[in-house]
Amino acid sequence: MPFTTLGLGPKITTALQEQGYVEPTPIQAKAIPVILEGRDIIGVAQTGTGKTAAFVLPLLERLSASPSQKHMRALVVAPTRELVAQIEENIRAYGRHLHLRYATIFGGVGEGPQIQALGRGVDIAVATPGRLLDLMQQRHVNFADLQVLVLDEADRMLDMGFLPPIRKIVAATPKVRQTLLFSATLSKEIEAVSKEFLKTPVLVEIGARSTPVEAVAQWIVELSQAAKVPALVHLLQDAALESVLVFSRTKHGADRIARKLESAGIKCATLHSNRTQGQRILALKRFKSGEVRCLVATDIAARGIDVDGISHVINYDFPPQPEDYVHRIGRTGRAQAIGDAISFVSHDEMDDLRRLEKFLGRGIARRKLEGFVANTPHPVAAGDRSAAPLGNRPPGGGRSHARPGGHRPGGSGGGGSWRPRGPGGRRSGPTGRRGRT
Repeated sequence: MPFTTLGLGPKITTALQEQGYVEPTPIQAKAIPVILEGRDIIGVAQTGTGKTAAFVLPLLERLSASPSQKHMRALVVAPTRELVAQIEENIRAYGRHLHLRYATIFGGVGEGPQIQALGRGVDIAVATPGRLLDLMQQRHVNFADLQVLVLDEADRMLDMGFLPPIRKIVAATPKVRQTLLFSATLSKEIEAVSKEFLKTPVLVEIGARSTPVEAVAQWIVELSQAAKVPALVHLLQDAALESVLVFSRTKHGADRIARKLESAGIKCATLHSNRTQGQRILALKRFKSGEVRCLVATDIAARGIDVDGISHVINYDFPPQPEDYVHRIGRTGRAQAIGDAISFVSHDEMDDLRRLEKFLGRGIARRKLEGFVANTPHPVAAGDRSAAPLGNRPPGGGRSHARPGGHRPGGSGGGGSWRPRGPGGRRSGPTGRRGRT
């Protein structure tokens, strides 16, 4: 199904073709026609399935069909600065042949240019809740012409405690508007919020709820805390780990991991809330360009970045909440591309692992790293799953890497040792490079 069948105009479809995108992802194919009809929508799909374009494309189409007004006509609210910047990047790419005005509103930078942009008038504003509310209280924001409100990554915004400011923002918008809510999960909280903010919405749901993307092969490496840095250095010696996102539980931990990697000759960048906005932008730029192949981050990056082609996610610190695990591993294996998620688990993180497996309804394979010998490897805990060694077979029991199937990535089968899949083992797909957006 080409984009031309969804009701998008030639200027937008031309921009998509110039970007190399030829057909929509499932969430785009289902959501775009509904949004173009003017209906409120709840869009639910896992990370990496193209949710951003699912609302950006019809938003651009709608706004380009009528003249600009004095004040903003569309508002997109997102949880982090990084996500705001990348949504705007997508708006500019897909709307390159349109004469629309855009602005980003977020903290960490001076508010002067943002106030000036709002004063001149914008068609689309993309904002974080905190800075937007600040400017609203200073009377720099006028919603008189607002037609469309988008709440992106709504589940993440609730997790981050943004519901009170979002309520204030929504209350200030016109009652007659189109509201689009997008989320990776459809929890009871999201259902309650949708009833509060949306009018007879259409639910567009792709895939299972609250589960990791099926294109991600997942496994556990059990080891002591002291062995984690040597194990990480050992993994990153292999060039098959082309683009790696490493998650630390704390920002100080992220800095320490980065220093250890740099001292081992592995170039990396860091991303966490103690970094200035300029430092965060530079870190992402270096990672996206391939100048560094390893980005060490806290959970600010689990939802806040959108980087094509991440080959591996490594949970250096195992996340205490199952939802955080889902968001983290969703950074790789985006859409049809195959990715790998490796989690280091020490003895004191075993309860978190068991909680995750209960949440998933299945176990995650335990493996050892080929050629790595820890000083005192932690034994497999009683009751944990193990299986016959697989030797040097790739994770997934020898399944084809052209398409996940047969053995489920992240299933309980598999043990023994592992070595990274070679550069040819990954297939680029809709968001893993080109083909879809």
